[in-house]
Order: sequence, then structure tokens, then C-alpha cells
Amino acid sequence: MPESASILVGKKPVLNYVMACLTLFYSGAKEVIIKARGRAISKAVSVAEALRRGFLTDIKIKNINIGTEQVQPKDRPTPVNVSTIEITLTR
Repeated sequence: MPESASILVGKKPVLNYVMACLTLFYSGAKEVIIKARGRAISKAVSVAEALRRGFLTDIKIKNINIGTEQVQPKDRPTPVNVSTIEITLTR
């Protein structure tokens, strides 16, 4: 198992991503990076907080990176800016 692994948060329920993070931590990952874009950012924060407060109390937030990506939608001629977040958790 690599030292770090990442989870991309999307449309599934928060608990699905929490379980995926738990699986990574229990299989040996020292670090898990939770990534999200756009509307899924609030869900990524919920995943990190649920892990920290409810499941594994020894998890620490190592780093939070925020940014913007340009995405080209199929139905628009111009690119759109989409916010991004990466939350790095360590154990």
C-alpha cells in the first residue's frame, strides 16, 4: 500500500466516502487526500469532519489546498471556473 492515497468526492452519500477513507487507513495508508470540485466541496468537508470526530479520533488535518480549475462544458463555447479543494488527513 502506498504512503498516501486519494479519494475523489462526487455525488454519492457522505458515508460511502467515509468508508472508503477508513478502508485506506486500515489497509496501511499513512495519508489520505480527499479531493472535490464545485458543489462537492461541502461534502468533502463533511467527510473529513465525520472521520475526525466520529470514526478515527487520532486523525489530524495536515493540509488544505484550495484552487480554481478551468473546465470546458460541452454545451458552452467558453470555459467555466470551478473551485477545488484537497484535504490531506494523516494518522
